[in-house]
Amino acid sequence: MSISVLVVDDEPEFLRRFSDAVLSDAELQLLGAVATGEAARAMLQATAPDVTLVDLGLPDLPGVELIRETTRRRPDADMLVITVFGDDEHVLASIEAGATGYLLKDTSVERIVAAIKEVHAGGSPISPSIARRVLARCRVGTAPAAAPSPAPLDPGAPPLSQRETDILRFVAKGLSFAEIGTHLEISPHTVVSHVKKIYRKLAVHSRGEAVYEAGQMGLL
Repeated sequence: MSISVLVVDDEPEFLRRFSDAVLSDAELQLLGAVATGEAARAMLQATAPDVTLVDLGLPDLPGVELIRETTRRRPDADMLVITVFGDDEHVLASIEAGATGYLLKDTSVERIVAAIKEVHAGGSPISPSIARRVLARCRVGTAPAAAPSPAPLDPGAPPLSQRETDILRFVAKGLSFAEIGTHLEISPHTVVSHVKKIYRKLAVHSRGEAVYEAGQMGLL
């Protein structure tokens, strides 16, 4: 099953570069490539791309606003920022709006392709220089909260549903999403949706972290 991608960038050179990156990989499908926020808004209302690659400096609509609108309507949408802006203000605003990844435009084509797959699998790809800035702010305790803290879980209720627990057990065994789908008789896309929910509930960003946290909680 291919990963559908929408590319949003007002600079022709980058729009072509990112579109070519998507077209270069057989696992990805280019759903569209648009140069304005309004065109992206129309595409996102008419279709549901798995991943949207979005620039922040659009001419008619702030990229952050496009991210906010889309994630409000589709909380499971993956909005992967790719921009020239590496300052704290843009990074934090994007995260608060719902971005699930943040790359700078000097990122290699190979890394862009990998990041699209990573974010679709539930990860949060971030350019190394951006990650360093975020970590530095966290160390000195100056980073504002990106979002309200989730409500505490009911101590008597399991944090994961039975289906989520079953999927996580297969993940712990090293099975691919397609293999898990075959075992549970569901589509790989449905498996991915469950994995993303698991990541959010456990506050993790990778398979290894999810398995570790679930083990610590006695869920596996």
